[in-house]
Amino acid sequence: MATLSSTVQSDRIVTLDIIRGVAVMGIFSVNVVAFAMIESAYLNPAAYGGNHGPSLWLWATNMIVIDGKMRTLFSMLFGASMLLVIEKAEAAGRSGWWTHFRRMIALLGFGLFHYYFIWFGDILTLYAVGGLIAYLFRRRSVRTLVIVGSVLLVANMLLMGGFVYSQYVADVAAHAPGASAKAIKKWNEGLGDFYPNAARIAKDKALRLGSYAAFVTHNLARWMSVLQSILPFLADTVGLMLFGMAGYKSGFLTGEWSDARYRRIVAPALAFGALGGIGVVTYDILSHFYVVGMFAAFLILDTPFVTVMAVGYAAAIILASRKVGPLAQRVAAAGRCAFSNYLGTSIVATLVFCGWGLGFYGSLQRWQAWLLAPVLWSIMLLWSKPWLERFYYGAFEWAWRSLSRGKLQPFRRPKRIGAAAAA
Repeated sequence: MATLSSTVQSDRIVTLDIIRGVAVMGIFSVNVVAFAMIESAYLNPAAYGGNHGPSLWLWATNMIVIDGKMRTLFSMLFGASMLLVIEKAEAAGRSGWWTHFRRMIALLGFGLFHYYFIWFGDILTLYAVGGLIAYLFRRRSVRTLVIVGSVLLVANMLLMGGFVYSQYVADVAAHAPGASAKAIKKWNEGLGDFYPNAARIAKDKALRLGSYAAFVTHNLARWMSVLQSILPFLADTVGLMLFGMAGYKSGFLTGEWSDARYRRIVAPALAFGALGGIGVVTYDILSHFYVVGMFAAFLILDTPFVTVMAVGYAAAIILASRKVGPLAQRVAAAGRCAFSNYLGTSIVATLVFCGWGLGFYGSLQRWQAWLLAPVLWSIMLLWSKPWLERFYYGAFEWAWRSLSRGKLQPFRRPKRIGAAAAA
């Protein structure tokens, strides 16, 4: 059993890989609902898929334990890894900016393909744009990175606050006696869409259960909609990337702190984060899932709780993986192949739920759809390690690296190296 005392094995920072592996698996636990049923069900369980019994418990557990926390971890890891790549490029005599710029442009291409041809919930376009902005802060101190990151998170909370208030006003106007058609239309095109009627649900199912060609045509016709997946969350994502850069520079994310320092973080951070999640769940249930309040609770008030809990998770994962046993090795491998695992889950989930696959879209309760998550977790853990024993990178990681560098990169390991890795 290998130790993580140095945190570095074969030019890899193992703690980053392990945390990334946990994050990419956790993200699918909440994303699976958005693959399986109408988009509004992701945040509002009363919209579709069940808000009672096992489905309610599953939604509540995800909201308290996972939702937002894994995305936060993933965003922080992106910032840390971005800084690591830039430093390696500069140490090798290459331009850090040019290396980073090409990586982000290639990532943007993957993200746009993912958004238009596979799934609307893409995060890669957001990371590509956010990564270009975060680069400007690469040389800042840990203190400055934390301060600027915090300011960006607060700015995003204020932005979301303005949006939520506008939606509250729209809700009041639309439901006032004698409300105009314009006021009703404005509400229905905003958060009112999170109360989908039968016609809206039928239209959504027809699209997802129809032909793949019709699905892509629909997405491409709304090509500007990708901005809606970037702009509202850009400040928050860049802020989290800066936190990740600070975590890398300070040694927190690379496992260089003492066990005692990590232990002092874990319990308070997890308790604080869970308190926020419990508050959100309690409010949502008591308000009968009032969507304006749900947005305010989750996207604004819960932000500090989610962020602190993610930091607590990172500390707990580092402590738990001080000894790289068999499970930690597989999680680390899943993290090294996080790009392939992220895109792979999208492809598999689309084929399971949509009409050009098995066609389970809109036919399952929330808890039933979620059962795909542990299946794909198992697949991630099973395939990633043996793959990396034979190849240098995951399949999409290799494609990303080759596109970024403008030439095909080495892919298959020589047999003797693969055998040594397996041993």
